[in-house]
Amino acid sequence: MTTANNQVTVMGAGLVGSLLSLYLAKNNYQVAVYERRNDLRQNYVEYGRSINLALSDRGWKALEGVGIAEEIRKVAIPMYGRMMHDVQGQLSYQPYGKENQAIYSVSRGGLNVALMNLVDQNPNIDLHFNQQCLHVDLVANELEMLNTVTQEKLKIPANRLFGTDGAYSMVRYALQKTERYEFSQTYLEYGYKELRIAPGENNQWMLEKNALHIWPRGSYMMIALPNLDGSFTCTLFFPYEGDVSFNSLQTEADILDFFKKIFPDALPLMPDLVSDFFENPTGSLVTIKCFPWSLEDKVVLLGDAAHAIVPFYGQGMNAGFEDCTELNQLLEQHSGDWQTIFKKFQELRKPNTDAMAELAVQNFIEMRDLVADPRFLLRKKIESKINAQFPEKWLPLYTMVTYTHLPYSQALETGKHQDKIMKKLMKHITHESDYDKPEVQQLVQKLMR
Repeated sequence: MTTANNQVTVMGAGLVGSLLSLYLAKNNYQVAVYERRNDLRQNYVEYGRSINLALSDRGWKALEGVGIAEEIRKVAIPMYGRMMHDVQGQLSYQPYGKENQAIYSVSRGGLNVALMNLVDQNPNIDLHFNQQCLHVDLVANELEMLNTVTQEKLKIPANRLFGTDGAYSMVRYALQKTERYEFSQTYLEYGYKELRIAPGENNQWMLEKNALHIWPRGSYMMIALPNLDGSFTCTLFFPYEGDVSFNSLQTEADILDFFKKIFPDALPLMPDLVSDFFENPTGSLVTIKCFPWSLEDKVVLLGDAAHAIVPFYGQGMNAGFEDCTELNQLLEQHSGDWQTIFKKFQELRKPNTDAMAELAVQNFIEMRDLVADPRFLLRKKIESKINAQFPEKWLPLYTMVTYTHLPYSQALETGKHQDKIMKKLMKHITHESDYDKPEVQQLVQKLMR
């Protein structure tokens, strides 16, 4: 039976909005979902706008909660480590975790389609496309919507509104006008461009399939993630301006000369490089922080609307999915007490998503230049040795973020403590074998107390 009390509204049918609506329906709420775009499933094609996503443990847990994990595993490709490509095309490999620990390459659109299909099959959810939000009235609990096909305007009651409408959220825009609202958006001086490595004959992968490929070049980099059809989705993270930048690559010759010099092993695998470069948009890299995420028992923000981050830890979607898991637990604990649910949700999640934002920017520096540094690679090997020697006391930072459900804030603080230890230890290590020297082992024992 539908009553005003169990009707909820979700703004945005992207990854987080679709997953959230499934969790709300699971808790017996009647959910109305409004999406600005048309139905992604009609004439679905991948397009050059989104970085392939890396699903890790937090995301899998959220998908398991609505029973879709096994279906997604069929179309996800495990990546067991980073494969670095130097300027000469030489390869070096760095595993992500222990044996068989992987992050999984999935298509953003393909995952969204799978979630939308589940949403469509759920009798507790109504999905509305081509609905642009023009205004959120927080006093009247009302939305002004525009049907972008018919140009008809409509006012819709929204007694309980979930803002999952992305980094440029209209729901958050309404909250920003409330008293003492904190908001910041920070851009990197880098943009990103999606490119493509084509499959070989019979859809063969032309690079190692089960790895995330990185071309680290100091002040910029390119990465590539595998797709099921044998292709790789490449993303060039590049300065907007400067001597070597998007601004400096203006002609076909500029692009080909640059790639021949800087990415020589990738260029022969990219037959559509020039058209991809000119036709695919340049995306911006934004970090958004705001607070509060909620207003009384009326409105709450989740996902990028509350905490957009740059993509360098592969945790944007995983963090948004973890929002859904955490909110679902609060729904079960405080059924119907929305004010408590919203308040506890933001108190729980805000410190963790702030920590993840910091970690994501840190990882950009690591991927861009440190992964090519022999000292950095040696340090990673020594960290693995410490982990093997003290498994109860030492988990690498990447493992904490990617393969556990520890709060991001705890991972960040632990990582800072570990960094201090490693700086002291690495002064005494020139080769991997130095770790076993008695004087080094003595220092390790002292530092790990």
